Amino acid sequence: MLDATDQKLVEALLEDARMSLKALAQRVGMSAPSVAERLRRLEDRGVVRAYRVELDPEALGYTLQAIVRVRPAPGELHRVEELLVKIPEVVECDKVTGEDCYVVRLFVRSMAQLDQILDRIADKAQTSTAIVKAQTVRRRPPPLGFVTSRE
Repeated sequence: MLDATDQKLVEALLEDARMSLKALAQRVGMSAPSVAERLRRLEDRGVVRAYRVELDPEALGYTLQAIVRVRPAPGELHRVEELLVKIPEVVECDKVTGEDCYVVRLFVRSMAQLDQILDRIADKAQTSTAIVKAQTVRRRPPPLGFVTSRE
């Protein structure tokens, strides 16, 4: 759980992960060294795992986004997983329960490129592909939850 100060710090970082310690300290009414220590503890606890740059796939020429459900053939689970990990266009891959084993999100420059990628696993798995028309909710953090006091 996060106390009120930690929650304010995390919210500020979610708005701008490049915010300086000085700006963060002003935002929460603490000294920069105190904020640095709190951030270190949040990192040590695994609450803050990384500071990232968000790229625009379209600006890089990736005009299509696809969601692919993957059902490996019997005995091919690990080989399919290894293949998916090695495909650079795969930006997310979740191992899931149900009829399919993986749900994959990928970015491609063309339908031809999508076909080439799917052909790499076609002899090892069944796939079902959906082209993303719009992303209604972008990946976001989970709710910060209940605020508890640290007394």
